[in-house]
Amino acid sequence: MIAKPSVFLDADALLAGVASRTGASRLILRMSELGLIQSIISTQVREETERNLREKLPQALPAYRALLRQLNPIMVPDLPAGKMQIYEDQADHDDVPILTAAVLAGAQFLVTFNVKHYYPHHGAIEVLRPGELVTRVRKQLAGLVNPEL
Repeated sequence: MIAKPSVFLDADALLAGVASRTGASRLILRMSELGLIQSIISTQVREETERNLREKLPQALPAYRALLRQLNPIMVPDLPAGKMQIYEDQADHDDVPILTAAVLAGAQFLVTFNVKHYYPHHGAIEVLRPGELVTRVRKQLAGLVNPEL
């Protein structure tokens, strides 16, 4: 049996999935709803997404809150600064808390549009754009149907 991918969503990917009816970010949210992937977010990501929606798309807030209930993501609390020191040289300063939360949560993938902000040491976690994750999951599912793929 193939393990379900664990995916940490950065706020930009989560926001894009909520704001659009189409696109890779929306598809990732649907895959999470269907149980094809395990989504993970941190308190910081949840709050940042909500803040951005309040400022830019306030009409989407109720849908966002309902979506979070449906996704039932693993929620990672904010981490103490001492835990982040390990990863401070592996991401842009403002993104260290996101990388730290993703790695400590055991996520296989960190999904973001800002892939250049993250440069984790080899093997810590794989940073992908939403479309890249969708391609990976599609290949994995195709392999279940046709093992030669």
